[in-house]
Amino acid sequence: MSLAEVEALARAAHEGQTDKAGRPYAEHLSAVAEGVRARGGDDDQIAAAWLHDAVEDDALSARWLDQAALSRRTKDIVRAVTKRAGETPEAYAGRVLATPGALLVKEADLAHNADPARLARLDDAATRKRLTEKYARMRALLGLTGD
Repeated sequence: MSLAEVEALARAAHEGQTDKAGRPYAEHLSAVAEGVRARGGDDDQIAAAWLHDAVEDDALSARWLDQAALSRRTKDIVRAVTKRAGETPEAYAGRVLATPGALLVKEADLAHNADPARLARLDDAATRKRLTEKYARMRALLGLTGD
């Protein structure tokens, strides 16, 4: 699949979904893909950025991913950044770190999720605080600083 096809598929798969602030979910996917591109990511990583929440959010199935016309590396990155039920943050971070190319995708995801302007759109201060702490903890587990 070309990057344009992956983007169109991801947008269609998440059609009608919104983020916690009520914004179209595709805005997040686009921001993560652009964040990967800006950080020097390659086409496999950019494709994974577009699809990074698709399986986790049940927008696309794991079976679809297995059979998709995507590179093995893209599929491995998507699997790595897909959280699993009952998984500890430490186990999740370990899988991301062990999968070539996944850290850059997760870094771009965290950067957009933790963007103060994006968090400011949330009405609930307790949710803003919880998410800020959650993203900071994951950045620490992944050895990421700054951004």
